[in-house]
Amino acid sequence: MEQFLDQLKALSSAEDFLNFFGVPFDQAVVNVSRLHILKRFFQYLRQQAPNLSADDELQVFTTYRNLLAQAYGDFVRSTPAQEKVFKVFQDVGGRQHVSIDNLKASLPQRAVA
Repeated sequence: MEQFLDQLKALSSAEDFLNFFGVPFDQAVVNVSRLHILKRFFQYLRQQAPNLSADDELQVFTTYRNLLAQAYGDFVRSTPAQEKVFKVFQDVGGRQHVSIDNLKASLPQRAVA
């Protein structure tokens, strides 16, 4: 199990994870949703982690693979804005409202000569 965890620690990109677990993918989907896929994958892992036995490495690998495939599939069928994985998409449909007065107040004051 320790070797498996060391291998996971070496992965850094969505493509690394997808290749490691043998999940086929469309590069165009990954280009648009890479961070969303990984975040959703880790959300799924947090939900499933209490149910996994660290004694069975094959079961852990298979579960991780299935959860990664599920996370990737979420973004094949949907968009990051629809899935709302990140907070910016959860708040007001991804729109932020900033008034002109707030913008003016954030500018440094100019000294009048």
